[in-house]
Amino acid sequence: MIAIHARSGSFSDKWIEYCETHRIAYKLVDCYALDIIEQMRPCSGLMWHWAESDGKSLLFARQLTAALETMGKKVFPGSATIWYYDDKIAQKYLLEAIGAPLIPSHVFYDKRKALEWAEAADFPKVFKLRGGILSENVRIARDRKAGVKFIERAFGSGYQAKSRVHYLNKQLRRFGRERNLQSFVGIGRGAYRVAFPTPQVTNNTTIEKNYVYFQDFVPNNDHDIRVVVIGKRAFAVKRMVHEGDFRASGSGHIIYDPLQIPEECLKIAFDVTDRLGSQCAAYDFVFGENGPMIVEVSYGFSISAHRPCPGYWTYELEWNEGEFFFESFMIEDFIAECSSIQRENERA
Repeated sequence: MIAIHARSGSFSDKWIEYCETHRIAYKLVDCYALDIIEQMRPCSGLMWHWAESDGKSLLFARQLTAALETMGKKVFPGSATIWYYDDKIAQKYLLEAIGAPLIPSHVFYDKRKALEWAEAADFPKVFKLRGGILSENVRIARDRKAGVKFIERAFGSGYQAKSRVHYLNKQLRRFGRERNLQSFVGIGRGAYRVAFPTPQVTNNTTIEKNYVYFQDFVPNNDHDIRVVVIGKRAFAVKRMVHEGDFRASGSGHIIYDPLQIPEECLKIAFDVTDRLGSQCAAYDFVFGENGPMIVEVSYGFSISAHRPCPGYWTYELEWNEGEFFFESFMIEDFIAECSSIQRENERA
């Protein structure tokens, strides 16, 4: 029997549906409950789609995962999949360690050294906080003066991890692109969030400071490529950048044509996933003089943005046309992992 933490609108909706359809024994558990360890004892593993936007899960999800793995339970996502989730600095070290084609990245924990680097560095550079999604906390330092300003603040008052203005700016860009009633209403919602922030924003008021992180700016990219690998399958989209901007994540302009996905991105994504030992990994690629480079990687991704994908590739890069549910890939692999552990225990 597997355990599932149900959260409406998450991967768990399809996981539960899969179990019902295929008559898989499962149990709904509450990962926030005091007795979650006891709830898990009769189960072979746990599936929990937790998100970086939930400040509560960030407090303990990695630790609970490690504890359950110590008990011999399988977890999706497991420690090898999530320890670097929503942490761009961790991703820098990890991808450099395995020799993956990461955009050159620079992190400093000392203000003086950061300023010395800025004096000699070529600009523009891309400034990032270690966490954030949909281009949140990603800005451009177009010249040395701007870079120094980012450094001074990073080692001074710091930056709030969650910005109420980010959502409003996103809706303003959407209205400029679509010019319809729905996008206009979105502006009103964004303004309302600025005036009346949601609990997940007010409860996650972490100030990021005493470090600074830059990536090299890669010019002449009007899009990025998102490749998601789950086990031995991959699907991908092409995301166009915001008009007048350099960021593609969160732009809302997505192309689902598989012919526009470079094969090299698929090969790199499969290879890196193998070396990371990750159950699920979503990679963002841009293109430099020497080919595709990884911007960042995450186990989580938007369900609605990727649902229209018209098919997927196998590990051998064979294309499979037709509707599919990526959540089914996750639970199929997970059940196989649990069954393998159970057989090993029975033999022992």
